[in-house]
Amino acid sequence: MRATTLLNRVLVLPKTTVRDVEVGDEVAVWVRPQQRVMSCPHCDFRTRHRYDTRVVDSTWRHLDLDWRVCVLKLRRRRLRCPEHGVLAESVPFARPGSGFTRDFEDLVVWLASKCDKKTVSAFCRVTWRTVGAMCSRVVAEKLDPDLLSGLVDIGVDEISWRKHHKYLTLVSDHDTGKIVWGAPGKKAATLDAFFTAALPEDGAKRIEAVSMDLGPAFAKSVRAHAPQAVICFDPFHVVKLATDALDDVRRQVWQSARKLSDKQIAKTYKGARWALLKNPESLTDTEKATLAQLKREGGALVRAYELKESLRAVFAGDLDTDTVADMLGKWCSWAQRCRIPQFVKVGRTIKKHLDGIQAAVERGLANGRHEGLNNKVRLIIRRAYGFHNAENALAMIMLVCGPVTLELPYHT
Repeated sequence: MRATTLLNRVLVLPKTTVRDVEVGDEVAVWVRPQQRVMSCPHCDFRTRHRYDTRVVDSTWRHLDLDWRVCVLKLRRRRLRCPEHGVLAESVPFARPGSGFTRDFEDLVVWLASKCDKKTVSAFCRVTWRTVGAMCSRVVAEKLDPDLLSGLVDIGVDEISWRKHHKYLTLVSDHDTGKIVWGAPGKKAATLDAFFTAALPEDGAKRIEAVSMDLGPAFAKSVRAHAPQAVICFDPFHVVKLATDALDDVRRQVWQSARKLSDKQIAKTYKGARWALLKNPESLTDTEKATLAQLKREGGALVRAYELKESLRAVFAGDLDTDTVADMLGKWCSWAQRCRIPQFVKVGRTIKKHLDGIQAAVERGLANGRHEGLNNKVRLIIRRAYGFHNAENALAMIMLVCGPVTLELPYHT
């Protein structure tokens, strides 16, 4: 059997025939298109007529053969597209603008969604920047263009993707539990782009509810572009207000204890962070002992802990809206009488956003699922040791947490 015949059967390149092969440090495979018709790489334009007799020598990295780098080589014809001008024809085995075949990119992107940066780069012999560009191309091809047309209940949240206040705004669909859109930034203008540029015409009018944190930016954008939508302030972030306030009180007490002659007291407060912040049912034996010691000593820190736990209890059960409203009203009164400045502020904040909190409980909308997605996103970013640009970070997020199905080349 001739080598070219064997490679035709092994590589199975769509609408392409192997015409020659050279084996050295790498396997170089020369191919030619089976069809006379040429296609524009940027649109659906097709033609049989060449622009001229010039050719463009092009090379694509393919899946390794016997652990040797395999490259495909093709002398591409040139055509004139009415919209994009004179350019080289597209090829059926590679995405436009890529120096890699679809099979190779699909393998690398699948590995990137499962493994850490160092493993992917070493195994595939490509740089991490190159992997990021591959992710962007795969997402651009596989995302459903009608993805945003049927949104009804959505969740909005921001997440830090890099140090020095680099944030992404992510929008998730409550019905599917998938992230459907993202953009750099966390201001109202960022979410404005979702409503004005990303959603289809009249898409904003179909949205019925939006869950979010208690910050003003997202609420401002929703009121401007989807005034009919019910704004739901997520109970997760409501409880987080109390959790942050409790940790602030703990640090304050710890700073005061550091001035005492007995340094062991300060160590107790410093090591009590997780004993105070974690749910009681999740405490270890050591943390339970620490919490019991703090309760025996009493003081503002214990009162702050009781306030946090009582607020968590409001949302922990399956309570109706009226009961939750009554319990929140009593909690706010307690918080504003507690003489702990951090919780007095939390009480005022909750009272100000009470309608949105009740709406979240009534509609059963919470960003808990979105926060779970955020935990996945943090794992992705940590596993990749950070991304060089927001576009590549968003592409990886959409691959892992979005509605994109990844398959290995031999599954297709």
